[in-house]
Amino acid sequence: MLDITDILQTVQMIQDECLDIRTITMGVSLLDCADSDVERSCQKVYDKITRLAKNLVRTGEEIEAKYGIPIINKRVAVTPVALLAGVSGGDPVLYAKALQKAAETIGVNFIGGYSALVQKGFSAGDLALIRSIPEAMAVTDLLCSSVNVGTTKAGINMDAVAMMGGIVKETAAATADRMSIGCAKLVVLCNAPEDNPFMAGAFHGVGEPDCVINVGVSGPGVVRAALARAGKDLPMNEIAAIVKKTAFKITRMGQLVGTEASRMLGVPFGIIDLSLAPTPAKGDSVAHILEEMGLERCGGPGTTACLALLNDAVKKGGVMASGRVGGLSGAFIPVSEDAGMMEAARCGALSIEKLEAMTSVCSVGLDMIMLPGDTTAEVISGVIADEAAIGMVNQKTTAVRVIPAVGYKVGDELNFGGLLGGGPVMPVNNFSPAQMIGRGGFIPAPMQSLKN
Repeated sequence: MLDITDILQTVQMIQDECLDIRTITMGVSLLDCADSDVERSCQKVYDKITRLAKNLVRTGEEIEAKYGIPIINKRVAVTPVALLAGVSGGDPVLYAKALQKAAETIGVNFIGGYSALVQKGFSAGDLALIRSIPEAMAVTDLLCSSVNVGTTKAGINMDAVAMMGGIVKETAAATADRMSIGCAKLVVLCNAPEDNPFMAGAFHGVGEPDCVINVGVSGPGVVRAALARAGKDLPMNEIAAIVKKTAFKITRMGQLVGTEASRMLGVPFGIIDLSLAPTPAKGDSVAHILEEMGLERCGGPGTTACLALLNDAVKKGGVMASGRVGGLSGAFIPVSEDAGMMEAARCGALSIEKLEAMTSVCSVGLDMIMLPGDTTAEVISGVIADEAAIGMVNQKTTAVRVIPAVGYKVGDELNFGGLLGGGPVMPVNNFSPAQMIGRGGFIPAPMQSLKN
């Protein structure tokens, strides 16, 4: 039961500590939209999304008004489009345009699922879609793309890793007139979950219902404020206890929103993703949580240990609050989307190598990092391979979303605005892995995969 103190605390969290629901994401299966004629298939895609999600934005706004809970994003995720492209043939960019049109019609801020799952190899649809990504990202604004190149069970498809380094570079060139923003909508994953509500990696898995509502909560500012009130002398186990209690309250709010959205839209409630998702706004930073634990600056010694505690405590608190936890569920560390991460990168405390170490204990991976425009495709592929290896061996999701901004060099600043934020171009180790990447083939699945 909630008492008046709990209610007042929640109100304070919303008003003063940047608490919000980061996204309600409707997952929509497009499997029944497959057709041997690509234009007919695209029309089916548009019709189904606009039919099922026509009230998504309005429902989110009604819940905001009823409960006073900010819901920042309303989004849609669809079946990996490579599955449809394999049936219809033709130009996959036609699907990209249909998805963009559907997103505009229903008023969502992003639509995800221009995706391919190639951890064990390529189908004709996979190859066609991957090769079309640069053009698709250039001709759309609301579409997000993802490619899964590895899993703990399958190992890592190094041919896909090699291909994606080039695709990232081509996408940067195709959107060079907009600070290579196409790369901000493209992520390469290992162990991609089928129910992730967060972009750019969201897609609707083939094991999901025909239509479902997933919720992504947030709240870095709330956690930081709770630790600030606790003082400087608490032992780390008590810090963990505070984070757990705070995550519980945040997740209960997400449970309420998900249940209400499911009822109002008449579709099943899927999962709550517990991830602490930062924004560029003041007071909404994961990096500042770590600094509140006692670090002089995020990225310095002790950062990985503090992040491990945070990630674990968020999960423990969240699972007590909801029986429907899924997606990624942890702490995000996107450089351009986190004010504290930007500050740490600017002053030299935070390097890509340190970020890679941090990804071994938190959600996702090297996220929203600006690289020099002359970074080679092979170096990007090497970075992807390293992150995929961390995910594969540790049985967790990892990802790479980097932006080799054409015409920019180390120290230059990019600013995309909104949730995508901005920040400095960071140096990357340019010793070439070209020979290794050029070998192709597979990195075999680890012993951890043999669970049966």
